Amino acid sequence: MPKQRIRNWTVLGALALGMATAGAQQPAPTAPALATARFAPIPVMSIFRPLQANGTADDAIASGRVVDGHYPMTARASKHWRIAFLFPHLKDPYWVGCSYGVISEAHRLGVAVDILAADGYDDLAGQLRQMDQAIAAKYDAIVLSPIGMTANNASIAKARAAGIPVFELANDSRSDDLTIKVTTSLRAMGLEAVGWVVRDAQQRGMKSVNVGLLPGPIGAGWVKGEVDGSRIGAQQAPIQVNIIDIRYGDSDFKGQTRLATQMLAKYGNKLDYLIGCTGCAPAAVQPVKDAGLGDKIRIVAYDLTDDIARLIHNKEIYAAADTKGVSQARVAINAAVNTLEGRNKEMPHTILVKLGLVDQLNFATYPFDTSIAPDGYKATLSYDPAKN
Repeated sequence: MPKQRIRNWTVLGALALGMATAGAQQPAPTAPALATARFAPIPVMSIFRPLQANGTADDAIASGRVVDGHYPMTARASKHWRIAFLFPHLKDPYWVGCSYGVISEAHRLGVAVDILAADGYDDLAGQLRQMDQAIAAKYDAIVLSPIGMTANNASIAKARAAGIPVFELANDSRSDDLTIKVTTSLRAMGLEAVGWVVRDAQQRGMKSVNVGLLPGPIGAGWVKGEVDGSRIGAQQAPIQVNIIDIRYGDSDFKGQTRLATQMLAKYGNKLDYLIGCTGCAPAAVQPVKDAGLGDKIRIVAYDLTDDIARLIHNKEIYAAADTKGVSQARVAINAAVNTLEGRNKEMPHTILVKLGLVDQLNFATYPFDTSIAPDGYKATLSYDPAKN
């Protein structure tokens, strides 16, 4: 969350008992503002081979050599490398934040980037088409946020065969043809969210809780990680945690509102907590209110966006794990430039950006700029230093 917005909310909250709303959006940042951005080294875990073949990022943690440290932003590139970024969509603020991380770093690094967005997690064909286009256009590197855990593997192998290194951003996959994965522990998203639920329930004196999950589209790597981590967290909890319903669907607001309404109609009186993805948790807020369960059900998010931060501030969402999407995007483009420039002394298989967690207790001091684009930023899809 940008610092200016936090300051505004803090003042308004003092005047209105913490129930202020976010201000109007400002014009998008200009190119000079983006060009002068400087970012501190990002806390990461780097995982090196040998490790499990065709594994997930969480498999890499278990099987590879893990080095704790920071990923520094690299020096300006020696030439205008062309890098394509393939996103699953731009329908929620998470991917808008990723676009900010990409574009702001492209300005600083002096490289050309194009963001190609599919129409959603049900548009695998569209993403595969865009991959073919990027290969045909002979980009110097491709950074892919794959829609499927294995469905993109053949296209990744095709790019590698064409001599184009492919990097993974955020969404996990099981391809061994990737140059470097840049993501987080997706299982830890679920562990963090359920961990907060358990601590909150204990503080309230509860001995058992019923939880509903709205994790996002089935088949996406990050969704499997959320659910697996949630189940592990429930099994390991010092109190009884019952996951009584899981409803999958694309992360668009309308569809998730429908799923939340269906869940509440069947289980609303039994639920104590509802955990949802970036597009899912905000969509559940109004259905919970409409069901008259606002004082009973506490909503928690698996990840953080500006919408979720606003809802945490307004006490409509209670907490969020944070995969730091802006930081992931920064690391991905820097990793691509380091590779193209031949700057890597030893190349990791996977770089995991460390998670955060935000709730009302640490809201005022949380580093939102690692996760969220500045106020008023509009998703920008390309930058070419030769034309700017």
